[in-house]
Amino acid sequence: MKNLSPKLTAIASGIALLSAHTSLAQDWPQWRGPNRDGKATGFSAPATWPKALTQKWKVSVGAGDATPALVGDKLYVFARQEADEITRCLSAATGKELWQNKYAAPAVVGPDVGHGGPRSSPATANGKVITLGVCGTVSCLDAATGQVVWRKDDFPGAWPQFHTAMSPLVVDGLVIAHLGKESEGAVVAYELATGTLKWKWAGEGPAYASPALLSVGNMKIIITQTAMSVVGLDAASGKLVWQTPFAAKGMAYNATTPIIDGQTVIYTGQGRGATAVSFEKQGDRLEAKTLWSNPDNSVAFNSPVLKDGLIFGLSQRGKFFCIKAQKGQTAWTEPTGGRGDFGCIVDAGSVLLGLTATAQLTVFQPSAEAYTELARFKVSDRQTYAYPVVAGNRLFIKDQDSVTLWTIE
Repeated sequence: MKNLSPKLTAIASGIALLSAHTSLAQDWPQWRGPNRDGKATGFSAPATWPKALTQKWKVSVGAGDATPALVGDKLYVFARQEADEITRCLSAATGKELWQNKYAAPAVVGPDVGHGGPRSSPATANGKVITLGVCGTVSCLDAATGQVVWRKDDFPGAWPQFHTAMSPLVVDGLVIAHLGKESEGAVVAYELATGTLKWKWAGEGPAYASPALLSVGNMKIIITQTAMSVVGLDAASGKLVWQTPFAAKGMAYNATTPIIDGQTVIYTGQGRGATAVSFEKQGDRLEAKTLWSNPDNSVAFNSPVLKDGLIFGLSQRGKFFCIKAQKGQTAWTEPTGGRGDFGCIVDAGSVLLGLTATAQLTVFQPSAEAYTELARFKVSDRQTYAYPVVAGNRLFIKDQDSVTLWTIE
């Protein structure tokens, strides 16, 4: 820029910074987006919704339910083909494979044999990609080359009944994962750079839930569902700072990510509705106060989103629902027309995007007054269990075999 005037240089620099910010704002770097809350940024809903989406590319990557991670112009996909679990880096623009890393993994056998691929979504941080295999293998790869930085299998032969499903969390240079089986497991923290074990909490084994991060004062707390409880662990040391019983009954499983709203945690589970708890730090102790409980609209394998004081989710009975977050009252429910225990909702700004296992993408308004559908699209001929990755006018959809880029035009 040495040939530009100072004014033009400033303008050009501002444009460059704006472009960089826009790219980063549209990233989906981990489970449920940048803040693990199901919110996508940088999306502008069209004035008139098209009758169909436009397919730009489709790539077969193998079986799995893991949501891809999008960072800049790279899409990181974790799936299984034949005997291997494979991490691929694809060009987000074209779907072209840039690199892949694979390792042999045990085949899934048992009641979940129909879901043979990974369920845990990759996490990206500091130029690295973290994956958690269906049988508990934790891998850290160089995001630029796919080379292995480190790989761990500290609980060999141990996983929950329906195999590993939690998605790793990276916080302050630590990779947090819940490993082992329901009766014997641990939340562990590995150093991102080296894989060194920094701490381990072996109080309870895992179910299928992924953690979220709560900040209270100067303390960062990992909130997650175990096989028997909802717990809060100090992110720096792994010390247990809060725990409440949350055991599933019968054929039910802990599988949801909590909502974090300031210093309030809202957790929900199959057959048990939703509960809101506020936290306050009292000296070295963490005080918790239950604000409300709502027994309606229990969720199974869906993590609700919070938007403008409203909680939107997909119940185990196949209904979209809205709950007023302040006092926990149900505002409305609406049948989805499909199976409801698997699915997801993404907050895309002015609209909500609901994707069910039948690959039906529904666009509806974020309102407490009533359910208002704006558009509906079929995004795959196969079942979908991953989140749609939303970036600008692009939707990346992972089904049971492929990744497809759709655009809204």
